[in-house]
Amino acid sequence: MANSITDVKGIEVGSVEDLNALTGCTVILTGTEGAVCGVDVRGGGPGTRETDLLSPLTAIEKVHAILLSGGSAYGLDAAGGVMNFLEEHGTGHPVGFTVVPIVPAAILFDLGVGDWRVRPDRQMGYLACQKAGVQVREGNVGAGAGATVGKIKGVKYGTKSGLGSWSITLESGLTIGAIAAVNALGDVIDPDQGKIIAGVRGKEGFLGTPQVWEQEKNGILNPRAGTNTTIAVVASNARLDKAGATKVAQMAQNGLVKVINPVHTMFDGDTVFALATGELTADINLVGYLAAEVLSQAILRAVYKAETIQGIKCWKD
Repeated sequence: MANSITDVKGIEVGSVEDLNALTGCTVILTGTEGAVCGVDVRGGGPGTRETDLLSPLTAIEKVHAILLSGGSAYGLDAAGGVMNFLEEHGTGHPVGFTVVPIVPAAILFDLGVGDWRVRPDRQMGYLACQKAGVQVREGNVGAGAGATVGKIKGVKYGTKSGLGSWSITLESGLTIGAIAAVNALGDVIDPDQGKIIAGVRGKEGFLGTPQVWEQEKNGILNPRAGTNTTIAVVASNARLDKAGATKVAQMAQNGLVKVINPVHTMFDGDTVFALATGELTADINLVGYLAAEVLSQAILRAVYKAETIQGIKCWKD
């Protein structure tokens, strides 16, 4: 067991990052057969690709990969490299003379750290696919390379975050995993400790984003706060249709609510995808509940695995 999203049979993860530029991308591959996928977007500033296709009202049933990327909207270019890789391997929706890989994507804003001129591109997306496997690296990697949290006063006062993953397997064989790149406006709170572990920093510790917010003139946030977003994928081996997968994605958002405060603001683009590989029958309520649980743990791991870099301090520093 990898204790990550790759514990779901058929799921592989690959990440590539540039730690000088502090950006990168992470690809979640679903195998030659693909997986049913749903999505739930709750942030007010999302950047996404192919999410309309995931509606239960559309024809395509399965996706072949999901891309999580830094680089703001520029980072969506990396999905082209994922498509190139999958087409070369014959994976995609068959159209007779070739295949068309279905690759939904979501991005986060990391242009405010590192070198804003460097963004994930087609080559980086392709390389992420080449590196895909069952071992999932965490921390300052992939889409989490430039991720930070608690930026209500700017990145200078924020905390380094990153990429995290976790999974649960029940005796019934039901396996649910999550992976998240955590770049939230708000603070990350460990509910077991009952305290902030990453957020806006002061001289003597974390200040608390809501408290700083209240001190802003008329409670109006500075535009610099609009540089955030938590993007994630949950996956299970349950048998679901697109409507069911969409419901699981909605319920999984509760994982963000559990550990991030505030969350789903107009300055975040919070987006959660849900994959279902169809191995066994399971109660959708249980799948959705556990999806939220593993996602909250993945978010915490994204913080705990992060390292201080380029003057942006991690939780332990």
